[in-house]
Amino acid sequence: MNPSDLISIRTGIDTMWVLIASFLVFFMQAGFGMVEAGFIRAKNTCNILTKNFLDFCMASLGFFIFGYAIMFGVGNSFMGTSGWFLVGAESAADVPLYAFWLFQAVFCGAAATIVAGGMAERMKFQAYLIYSFLISAFIYPIVGHWIWGGGWLANFGFADFAGSTVVHTVGGVAALIGTIILKSRIGKYNTDGSVNAIAGHNIPLAALGVFILWFGWFGFNPGSTLGVGDGSLIARIAINTNLAAAAGGIVAMLVVWRMFGKPDLSMAMNGALAGLVAVTAPCAFIDPWAAIVIGGVGGVLVVLGVVLLDKFRIDDPVGAFPVHGINGIWGTLSVGLFGKAALGVSTNGLFYGGGLTQLGIQALGVLAVVGFVGVTMGIIFKLIDATIGLRVSEEEELKGLDIGEHGMESYTGFQIFTTQ
Repeated sequence: MNPSDLISIRTGIDTMWVLIASFLVFFMQAGFGMVEAGFIRAKNTCNILTKNFLDFCMASLGFFIFGYAIMFGVGNSFMGTSGWFLVGAESAADVPLYAFWLFQAVFCGAAATIVAGGMAERMKFQAYLIYSFLISAFIYPIVGHWIWGGGWLANFGFADFAGSTVVHTVGGVAALIGTIILKSRIGKYNTDGSVNAIAGHNIPLAALGVFILWFGWFGFNPGSTLGVGDGSLIARIAINTNLAAAAGGIVAMLVVWRMFGKPDLSMAMNGALAGLVAVTAPCAFIDPWAAIVIGGVGGVLVVLGVVLLDKFRIDDPVGAFPVHGINGIWGTLSVGLFGKAALGVSTNGLFYGGGLTQLGIQALGVLAVVGFVGVTMGIIFKLIDATIGLRVSEEEELKGLDIGEHGMESYTGFQIFTTQ
């Protein structure tokens, strides 16, 4: 067998690995849908699932037309300017362009769909479609170019292996900004500042969604190697991913148990997701013990984040910002604490004698991304609100968005009608 045949076989195996990982990450859309549907009321279930479904449709087209060119095209340190519609585009990995594009497109869809949960139960569907296309086509790709496309943060040595910043901080901050502008659901907060719990309608559905997301994360993080050449790296990423999720779930359960007297399942599940989000940036650069610590801290942060949002009367029905925004930031910073140069990060983290160098680079990236996404998404949401409006009417919100927006119910046959 000549060397060219070996290269062809290696490329084929790497391509299959990237495609399988892409399919796993795509399946996470179902996980997001189930989690968000389970955590909201039955009358809005069809609406949130439609948003999740159309999110991936919008992300696919937006990332095909504009996003890939902006993220990976030849351009400048701010954005790429070539490869629109993939014409003349090149793969940024050692796999064919179409395989690499699909892997990046499913990541884009994941970032976009995070926002659906934070703005659930009161946002107009047509407004959501506009948002979804814009973040997929422009906002997410610009941040992606900075970090993964050879942009200015990459040149500084900023490290985000699989997307704590690129995917989760972007989605989480966008959710926070949208939720603030949209304001809380009717009946969530009382005039004296007390909080009324609005329970989700189907916790088993939400639990299924969390398991799907956990499963999909084994494509999200290990798949970001973009090849199978280093089996030890893939295995380390996989175990770090799993340990962080487990630690996050246990710690969040213990914290909420201590604070409120009951081991709340919904908070434990969000704790596992928080651990997964937090370990996404450092998963390739840390030892397994550090993954447990990072996930455990994530479990604490998600509980405190939910409590803090309620203090400020910010109504995030599924905890999108505490899970993805706060823990995306924490995971990004953790690279500067636990990262090891021997495992691929440019400088040892603080706990390995590297001082504050890598931590400072990570903090700079966080500030830049949070500021950029906060400002741009604030402008987008305000423009949508000023034109077609962001929020449904009070009557429609009370009746439920399923009927008002889509003319159908998720669960039919349960209404009792009386005759005059």
